[in-house]
Amino acid sequence: MNEPNPIDSERASATPPRSTRRLRLRRQRSHDRASVVRALPTLLTLGNLMCGFAAIHFVAKPIEPTSIFGWNTLTVAGTLIFVGMFFDGIDGFAARLTRSASSFGAQLDSLADIVTFGVAPAFMMLRLVSHYYGPSNYTGILGPDADSIYIKAVWIIAAFYVCCTALRLARFNVESASPKEDDHRWFAGLPSPGAGGAVASLIILHQHMLFIDYKEAAPDSFERINSLVIPLVTLACGVGMVSRIRYAHLVNRYLKGRKDFAFAVRLVLPLAFAIVWFHPTMAAVFTIYALSGPIGALMRRRTNAAPPPST
Repeated sequence: MNEPNPIDSERASATPPRSTRRLRLRRQRSHDRASVVRALPTLLTLGNLMCGFAAIHFVAKPIEPTSIFGWNTLTVAGTLIFVGMFFDGIDGFAARLTRSASSFGAQLDSLADIVTFGVAPAFMMLRLVSHYYGPSNYTGILGPDADSIYIKAVWIIAAFYVCCTALRLARFNVESASPKEDDHRWFAGLPSPGAGGAVASLIILHQHMLFIDYKEAAPDSFERINSLVIPLVTLACGVGMVSRIRYAHLVNRYLKGRKDFAFAVRLVLPLAFAIVWFHPTMAAVFTIYALSGPIGALMRRRTNAAPPPST
């Protein structure tokens, strides 16, 4: 009768049972799925960053129709800013849902916002002005080396806007002491998505009216006057971002918690208008939001300055 080999016995004892191997494999797969889920907020933030980069790519091209629904390059760039805004709106929700909110995610979010809501809208404004005020058949983007004083001033406004965006985001990161977004019902200064949306939506509306609504009937003065107004809007949005004017956090203040039927109607109506009249609705919404801060501040000042009622 053969004696059992002690080496084979040691190998058999060292090999885990089949059930244990299956359990380890399940745990590994579960860990891999959890890692993918935790990476979702970061991927959404990077989607925002990519939208900003793609917007700059289209702005760098001459204003001409593209293969994307026949839109011109500025319209595509502005739409990409809105898509980036969508990613920026849901990455925080995804982080809370997956319990993966972190300081890393907050810093990455701000870096993406500088590109999408800072550099891209400023670049759009420069492209618009360069197209209508540059030399004949000029396809580049005018800068501080241009001969025109107006172009130099517009370039300074664009650079000022980008700097204000960076300051706004850095200040928000420092002053946001509470990690819970539920605590933030007001912003100190115009949020960068609101500023970028105001600039981009007005440029998109300008292009839509010029190439779709009016086409041949649009006078040259329409092009030039609007090209003068939009830099002033960009300057005002930059000042609004670094100001201390109070702006409502729309999601936390108006969309959270239980709402009645009347609120649902008020929410659906703007969405319906946006579907039917996308360009004017988006421009109106962002313009009203940008103006809501100064108007609210003036109303509060008048209320505080009013004398008490006589008894």
